[in-house]
Amino acid sequence: GNPHCVFVVRDAASAEIEKLGPKFERHPMFPERTNVEFVSVVSREVLRLRIWERGAGVTPASGSGSSAAAVAAARLGLANRRVAVQLDGGELGVDWRDDGVWVTGPSVHVFDGVLDERMLEDMN
Repeated sequence: GNPHCVFVVRDAASAEIEKLGPKFERHPMFPERTNVEFVSVVSREVLRLRIWERGAGVTPASGSGSSAAAVAAARLGLANRRVAVQLDGGELGVDWRDDGVWVTGPSVHVFDGVLDERMLEDMN
């Protein structure tokens, strides 16, 4: 799976994720590293989230990170199971149902890439 470490903080917008994210990403508790989320509860229906993505750094949005934060907040009794998650890159809806966690929101194309076939040779 995609591991997540979620911290509930007073103000996610001012959390020092550039400083704390890399420390927790590589903490010995996470031998394969982890994503780190800093979430604050705006209301039972709204969360504010900032994300440090393992191997990438600060990232503007993440469906799995939003899901992890929403489930953590709900399990702690701080939020409902259906919330709006406000991220630097926009807003996602997260609905933790009996049959899984459902995420809704916009998607955008962010880049194109070309795979150099020589990279595949190095994998053998």
